[in-house]
Amino acid sequence: MATIPGVSEPNPTPDLAPLRTHGLPVGHGHVLHVQEWGAPDGLPVLLLHGGPGSGCSPLLRRGFDLTKYRLICPDQRGAGRSTPRGGLVHNTTAKLLDDLWLLRRRLGVERWLVAGGSWGATLALLHALDQPEGVLGLLLRNTFLAREADIRGFFEGAPAALAQGWAGMPELESEAAQALAIEWWRWERLRCGQSDEAQTPAGEALEALVDRYRVQSHFLREGCWLQEPPLLDRLAALPQVPLRLLHGEQDAVCPAGGARLLQAAVPWAELEMLPGVGHDPAHPLLQAAQRRALDAFAGRGDFGPPGDAV
Repeated sequence: MATIPGVSEPNPTPDLAPLRTHGLPVGHGHVLHVQEWGAPDGLPVLLLHGGPGSGCSPLLRRGFDLTKYRLICPDQRGAGRSTPRGGLVHNTTAKLLDDLWLLRRRLGVERWLVAGGSWGATLALLHALDQPEGVLGLLLRNTFLAREADIRGFFEGAPAALAQGWAGMPELESEAAQALAIEWWRWERLRCGQSDEAQTPAGEALEALVDRYRVQSHFLREGCWLQEPPLLDRLAALPQVPLRLLHGEQDAVCPAGGARLLQAAVPWAELEMLPGVGHDPAHPLLQAAQRRALDAFAGRGDFGPPGDAV
């Protein structure tokens, strides 16, 4: 849920040519699509997309000085341009963490800054718990805590077909899956405060949306494999690296109360609450806060003073 689950990301930055694009076989038929951007000798950054299942977007690169940073953007299993797209077999949170270990090893990265939003922020925290020796810092936006209440809350008030049928998405036949995907897409845009004027996806765009929501349903109906113990209970073991939390006060997808609970669980974290901001990763206030933090980290290895710290 970062955008949870799989919100489209408006007004992306121009799609410049990457440093390189490569495939990373990770086992069981899955091959991750990985793109790298910026300076080859720049500070390495692992960029984690949301969803689960959304795939990387040019929007994720906003705020990074590409003369100073080397951005590493993997599409997670079943997501984006990784193959098989929409694949659910051997696709779990634990497998995603294994993939990040393998990616860091294959690229020869000793330590990297980890950045992500919503589900990407969830995965960033789990990666830091799994590989604390490999993490320089964490820059997290609108973190999804993956509690049962968070998942249930997203679908409260949704049209009946979606509220009652989202968990069965992976088993639906093509026509029914397409209809449910459109309902999900519309509801998601509404919860994220996005315009209802966007053209409804069709053709290949709709097929990609179906695969995206199949992955998200697969994760969400399992509680993202984070219920025993809950994510917040795991964070006592988090490495004490620089940690900046950016969160929109008006976020209807990942409510702001969760960010305060997260800060309480990780007392050295700096929480910057952004007034008037929801779950939209392109909001100017959020983008400005992210840019300030990234410029500070590139210069001195921490995120500097938050703008409106809580």
